[in-house]
Amino acid sequence: MSNSLTAAPSLLTRMSNALTQSKDDNDRQFVTALGRGLILLAAFEQHEQLSHQEICQMTHLPKATVTRLIHTLLTLGFLRTTEHGQYELGSSAVRLSATAWSRHDMVATAEPLLRQFASSNEVSVNLATEVEGEMRYHACCRSPARLSVNLQVGSAVPVARTAIGRAFYAVSTKARQAVIKDNLHAHLSDTDYQHAQTALDAAVAHYDAHGYTLSDGEFSTDILAVAVGVFDVATGRYAYSLNASVPRANWDADEYAKMIVPKLQALALKIGRGE
Repeated sequence: MSNSLTAAPSLLTRMSNALTQSKDDNDRQFVTALGRGLILLAAFEQHEQLSHQEICQMTHLPKATVTRLIHTLLTLGFLRTTEHGQYELGSSAVRLSATAWSRHDMVATAEPLLRQFASSNEVSVNLATEVEGEMRYHACCRSPARLSVNLQVGSAVPVARTAIGRAFYAVSTKARQAVIKDNLHAHLSDTDYQHAQTALDAAVAHYDAHGYTLSDGEFSTDILAVAVGVFDVATGRYAYSLNASVPRANWDADEYAKMIVPKLQALALKIGRGE
């Protein structure tokens, strides 16, 4: 799936850059050996198993350094050896990760970011997920501009007629899309269901091409909204979608999307990473 925003750098890239920066700054408080060990672990972010050679290639660390780090991490349980002689994350890493994510609440993390975003950009911004054929709002921050629809946490809006619903559908797996369509079929007339199908298929094509979805007066005649998916790194899936809406009278749709979509995509990345 294409996206108009450059993908966020991997954990390995971000940590390697921080290590390099600490050297450039001659940071005496930075423990280089610890940093290298954590960089080695970061190499497993997108790989279940790695060989010694692959770790060296990915981390750009000397072979002897990687050997010592692996021995230390094996001893502490952060790595373990597979039956084929490769390495994977061990029980210590899994337990530490599980503890961290058990305390992670995406909605709570998102709320201050949404407030800042709404205030800085003078838009209304909302976080929602699909429940039984509707988008259920989990966090809402209104703009200073008056909008005809006053949505609160717990409010529900149609999947197919809203940008936030279309974005969620567009980033969902084929299996989740099938469930959403089943939910819609159960609650809509045959005619309305056909219209919904057409709108959702078009939304997928638009998201693939441009990285966002649009609703220009289709849910409420005076509201223009764009939306993007929110990828939850904790679960490895798109758990929510995020929209930003303004009065239609104030904006041309293309100009609004050009202005707000990159910012909205960046916000979605922060929320999904728990920043």
